[in-house]
Amino acid sequence: MANHEIPARDKVSASDKWNLSTLYKSDGDWEKDLAKIMPLARKAAEFKGRLGAASDTLLSALKAYEELNKTIETVYVYASLQHSADEGDSAAQDRESRASMAYAGAMTETSFFAPELMAIEDSKIQNWIELKEFADYKVFIRKMLHEKPHILSEKEERILSLNSEAASTAQNTFSLFTNVDMTFGSVKADGKEIPLTQTTFSLLLRNQDRKVREEAYKKFYAKFYENKNTLASLYTGSVNNDVFAARARGYKSSLAAALYSNKVDESVYTNLIDTVHKNLPALHRYYALRKKVLGVKELRHWDVYVPLVKDAESKTSYEDAVELCRNALAPLGKEYTDILCGGLLNGWVDRYENKGKRSGAFSSGAYTGYPYILLNYKDDAIRDVFTMIHEGGHSMHSYFSKTNNPFMCYDYTIFEAEVASTTNEELLFRYLIKNAKDSKMRNYLLAMRADDILATLHRQTMFAEFELKAHQLVESGSPLSAEVLRNLYRRLLEQYFGPDMVFEEESDMEGLRIPHFYNAFYVYKYATGISAALALAKRITEGGEKEREDYFKFLKSGGSRYPIESLRIAGVDMTGTAPVQSALDSFEAIVSELEKNLK
Repeated sequence: MANHEIPARDKVSASDKWNLSTLYKSDGDWEKDLAKIMPLARKAAEFKGRLGAASDTLLSALKAYEELNKTIETVYVYASLQHSADEGDSAAQDRESRASMAYAGAMTETSFFAPELMAIEDSKIQNWIELKEFADYKVFIRKMLHEKPHILSEKEERILSLNSEAASTAQNTFSLFTNVDMTFGSVKADGKEIPLTQTTFSLLLRNQDRKVREEAYKKFYAKFYENKNTLASLYTGSVNNDVFAARARGYKSSLAAALYSNKVDESVYTNLIDTVHKNLPALHRYYALRKKVLGVKELRHWDVYVPLVKDAESKTSYEDAVELCRNALAPLGKEYTDILCGGLLNGWVDRYENKGKRSGAFSSGAYTGYPYILLNYKDDAIRDVFTMIHEGGHSMHSYFSKTNNPFMCYDYTIFEAEVASTTNEELLFRYLIKNAKDSKMRNYLLAMRADDILATLHRQTMFAEFELKAHQLVESGSPLSAEVLRNLYRRLLEQYFGPDMVFEEESDMEGLRIPHFYNAFYVYKYATGISAALALAKRITEGGEKEREDYFKFLKSGGSRYPIESLRIAGVDMTGTAPVQSALDSFEAIVSELEKNLK
């Protein structure tokens, strides 16, 4: 299809849409499963008060609970995919809303399940899960029992549950305030007035016209500066809630509380920060190079996102992009590439933009059906090939997870989620660099990869350090304020960006506009993910059959292991500093080549 056309959803060819029939043949079939959810929830609720009566009673309850959750997942995924394909479709909106309501109702009906299961005597339940009939539920129960030391009494859990809506007030208010109530005006760019929004801001900072970037930056952050006390109060409320929740459950800190479920030691978090600190000179060299290439007297904060090397002309049809993926991923073997490329061409993917379609890209699916991918593919952007292979990595991870694990333990953690996708990106980068047609394309690819590593490793680590320091201040009895938070963030900006960067008075407001900060201690997973991925891509391309099989063991683990263990099986030990150091070495090597090439 022509990329300049944006058709209505009903005008998109069936071959360019995902095939949702692996979930439901029709909306009518979906309605039938939706109608089953509450009866299934009530069936599971019949076991309330009886989970510990006998092993066969618990087994029957687990089967009922599994059937309910599997149905909910399929119903919700089908509805959410339809809504994402056309957010203006009122029928799709209605289906997603009804799926969410059914989910909420079912969770209320079965809220007894976890605390009652954990109340079963340890010796009794440990003996039961060794029985062969519990094989599909053993991991699920063990992971639930891992949480037991921090589960409170039924009355205390009820109080925390009643507070859950109030606890999300800071996050919800921040989202509404920054996305709805705050207005930023407009910026004249490329001959036309462009509304300045959260979405267009990042695009305007990539504009080649420096005056456009400066105007967008100053207008955007002026509005945040104007509301600095409100924004600081909202974030303080979020941090205070994190500290309260951690203390209420008996964790030694909010960081410990965030890492406990995945059995990640705090040293993984602190080692990441320490290792990045030791390698900041290479990042400072990158910014010095950026200053030189842009030809500016002073490097400003609005200069760091414009591409270092202008786009190299490239046109890649969707079908050719699939073949690029096939060639780049050849080190993973024919089975992997045949499954992925077959899926990319036959029903897994919603390929192109249409009116009302959600922007960006994602991978999403249920235990049944395809591991679906949403794209907004354009054939004139090599970046979109990287997006395709990235989402393909997620989907293949999901494919191997669900084909090798029972439903109750197939879903992998967020800690692992970015590894398979970023490994694919690195394999594509290595393939394209090896086959670059000229120096311009090589430099373009190198600059793009440097920016990707910087954004995912250095920048997310800076964010992670800010979160940690903010929480530690509250935990040590020091109150937060706009001034405290801004000073903390400014020191990090100066440390990470180095001596060639000149900041504005309002630059430190960036620390009060990051939505991820309202989901504490989440962003570090991007940094550990890319570190593991770069190490694995190197191991796969330089190794042999054993290294590839180790990687497949990781893909097939699903949720059957804790993330540190599953990555160790793949050949990467995230408890040490080697993977992060190796990723930073890769970044320095790219900077060194760019310094030589962009004299």
